Amino acid sequence: MPLPSHPRQPDAAHVPLAWFSSEAGQGLLAVQEAAMARVLASRPPATPWAWFGVRGATAPEIAEGRGLALRRNGAGFDGGVRCRLPLPFASEAFGAILLQHALDDGFAIDLILDECARMLMPGGTLWLAALNPWSPYRARWARTGLHARDPGGWQSALRRTGFAVDTVSLQWLGPHWRVAHGEVGVGAADRLRAGIALTVNKRVHALIPPTPLRNLRWSEV
Repeated sequence: MPLPSHPRQPDAAHVPLAWFSSEAGQGLLAVQEAAMARVLASRPPATPWAWFGVRGATAPEIAEGRGLALRRNGAGFDGGVRCRLPLPFASEAFGAILLQHALDDGFAIDLILDECARMLMPGGTLWLAALNPWSPYRARWARTGLHARDPGGWQSALRRTGFAVDTVSLQWLGPHWRVAHGEVGVGAADRLRAGIALTVNKRVHALIPPTPLRNLRWSEV
């Protein structure tokens, strides 16, 4: 009697996010470490933060238990904890959330951004790194299954999930074509770099002021 066949596990070479472990992917990721460090340095020191990245990326250094590092693994994340959507973290738990290419395969973009909006403290920062569809570097990830979106597409997704897009700042990061020549910039020539990074703050809702007391006047009957 023949042994039952088991479904074949997907080859890592055909998993889109596996591209970031390649030499070309590493050339882009290396530039982003300093950018993430600046985001974390700008938050109050005691504020917890979370990093959601890809295999091959280096998570920011975690000190004093204030950081959480998770990597995309199929339809979920693993690392400090193993989880799927919805994410098992309290609302307004983090002062900063870093998404390092974890959405570049198109997986559950609105759901994950919605979770980020829920988990961020008011005034907290979301930093999102993604591929730049206009870069010549796109030839290096062609036919891998990765999906590069322009900044306008990401801004629309942020708006749909409740972020204040009027606070978005944009940078272009990484090489133009040569793997070892990655930098960061905001000039016209930088718009052809391999990656983009959007930084946006969660809106702080203004407190509703108390209704002023009305002056009472005695009326003569």
